[in-house]
Amino acid sequence: MTLLRFLVSLFAFIGALAAAGTLVLSLILMIRFPPLLVAVVLACWILCKLLKVLAPQKTMTHEAGTP
Repeated sequence: MTLLRFLVSLFAFIGALAAAGTLVLSLILMIRFPPLLVAVVLACWILCKLLKVLAPQKTMTHEAGTP
């Protein structure tokens, strides 16, 4: 059981380290190549707009008698 817990912790650590490395590498690339930064910002803006359009609208008014 201890070996299994160790292996799970090891794989979680390796995954976190790989994710951090990927994040740093992508930030370096975005700073070095400005068109890539523009593309990422534009993609985030489009995603935000799509999420606002596709999200279910919450109404503030409720009919009388409904909880």
